[in-house]
Amino acid sequence: MINVTAVFDIGKTNKKLLLFDQNFQLVFEQEEKFEETVDDDGFPCDDITRIENWLHQSIDELSQSKEYNLKAVNFTTYGASVVYLDEDGKCVSPLYNYLKKMPESIPLEIYEKYGGKTEFCRKTASPEMGMINAGLQVYWFKKTKPEQYAKVKHILNFPQYLSYIFTGKLVSDYTYVGCHTTMWDFDKMEYHTWLKQEGIMLPQPISSKTTYPLTINGKTIKFGLGVHDSSASLVPYFKESKEPFVLCSTGTWVVIMNPFNNEPLTIDQLQNGCLCYLSTEMEQVKSSLLFLGYVHDVNVEKISGHFNVEKDAYKKVPLSPDLITEPTGDFSDRRVFFANGLPPDHVDERVDLSQFRSFDEAYHRLMTDFTQIAWEGLQMVFPKNDQTKTVYVSGGFNRNEIFIHLLKKWLPGKKIIASEVKNATALGAVMVMGDG
Repeated sequence: MINVTAVFDIGKTNKKLLLFDQNFQLVFEQEEKFEETVDDDGFPCDDITRIENWLHQSIDELSQSKEYNLKAVNFTTYGASVVYLDEDGKCVSPLYNYLKKMPESIPLEIYEKYGGKTEFCRKTASPEMGMINAGLQVYWFKKTKPEQYAKVKHILNFPQYLSYIFTGKLVSDYTYVGCHTTMWDFDKMEYHTWLKQEGIMLPQPISSKTTYPLTINGKTIKFGLGVHDSSASLVPYFKESKEPFVLCSTGTWVVIMNPFNNEPLTIDQLQNGCLCYLSTEMEQVKSSLLFLGYVHDVNVEKISGHFNVEKDAYKKVPLSPDLITEPTGDFSDRRVFFANGLPPDHVDERVDLSQFRSFDEAYHRLMTDFTQIAWEGLQMVFPKNDQTKTVYVSGGFNRNEIFIHLLKKWLPGKKIIASEVKNATALGAVMVMGDG
């Protein structure tokens, strides 16, 4: 039998089970798409019960497999999702969706009590992002649903909850509390005092490398405590790269991470979408977080409808430099799709698509404007005396010829590498478990 580590990679759209052998080679992959349910307000959210059942069934089957010898399991998930448990360890609420609207009064209350918005956001390295600020999401739950919150005994971050349902360990990890949560004080490198003062208690974070042995069907299996997906995706590059790099991880979110920039986050950077993560080594990672993948998809859908082509027609659009309109001044000059930044509703309805002669022309224009915003995000994470020579592009857009072409053109002197590391997030979740 092949000795394997299983990773459950839980994305917003796709849920994956991946098996890696002892040489970190992928030997099995299963992808699931679960229909969303709705929360107690009627807003769409992930069905936590279906995810749990799938995990239990998968691990039970793997532990009895005659083909694979399951040695270890880890979990990696998207951010900004929190699970509330009662004294019996049962979920008190749905898994609220980070796209759900948060009343403006909620963050204002915290900002006013704890140093003002600018200083609070700088200290926690967390731009104001509503429910995406997981700490403020907890405060929202406490303030708006007091009867449910009164039942809460424990609060776990999403990946640690998935580990908990097997191990029973109530823990937290640095990578999750350090990602735009407003929970972490980057000046003191500890939980921000506002949590304790508001009566919000979370487990003390521990290293992502921590594992727990568990016996299932007579087999001893090592369980990880789970890791945030963006931080996990950096791990394979740390292992392989011999020089400083920036990783541009693309998907629903475009997350641009520079783990070698230890300069303090500035107010200007914060106001322009820059923030900090924590790596699996508990080090600051200067980052830009852009909702560009989702914005790309909804705008492509609109363009496809206008030109009456299939929704995935963009995947077959060849690079044509003649269709790229270069900016004449700064990179916001002559921007069509995002003239005033990313639109609040993700699609700029003011764009007149009749100005384009074809779908290919419209898509080139969209990707030019898209890449300009990504370029601006990259500028935010380069330090003053930048020595970075390599930018890795991972995820779906590393196959987009227009995106890669423009990055190479607009970042002269840097190597733009369309990463060949597949499933970097899941692979990182394997690697972080152990140098063992």
